[in-house]
Amino acid sequence: MRRVRPGATASRAGAAASHGGSGPPAGTVARAAGGSPAPAAGEAGGPATRAAGEERALTSVAAGDRYQGEEPRDLPRLWHVTLSVSGEEAPLKEVRRALEQLAHDHPFFLTSRYANDHAEIRYWEEARDLHDAAAVALRLWGEHRQTAGLPPWEIVGLEVIDRQTYHQRIAEGYGPPPASPVGVHPF
Repeated sequence: MRRVRPGATASRAGAAASHGGSGPPAGTVARAAGGSPAPAAGEAGGPATRAAGEERALTSVAAGDRYQGEEPRDLPRLWHVTLSVSGEEAPLKEVRRALEQLAHDHPFFLTSRYANDHAEIRYWEEARDLHDAAAVALRLWGEHRQTAGLPPWEIVGLEVIDRQTYHQRIAEGYGPPPASPVGVHPF
């Protein structure tokens, strides 16, 4: 049986040693080359310096980073964007006129469907990657609100998929129906 002083926690190395594992026995300090004490795992300055209950930092790949051998992502690609907006009721004629103006102002506009309290806009966006296409889509409504006279609605949904995924969904029959009548239509 191993005894631990009140307020101290048992180190993993000490626990391993007490159960026949390797590591310094409980209560000893490992020595680094040159004889100075080297902090053990879990102690301040040691390999695992997290406090009890502290979560470790997550890491991710930055936008635009790629693995060796991947094709360059600097070339613009087409992304299919579906933007959903909703808010207070507005007169249908004004909503239609505003969406028609947006279609005139924004290139690659496909179609939009609308009601007096919500709308869905679908279009193609040319961008370097999904991050850029999504950023443009999230700014679209706000930037064109004044010039097109759009209602003061908020964005409640966004889907951005690449061209290959869009065509694959259509071919498999579970994607959004093709925007055959291009333009502005009621729901």
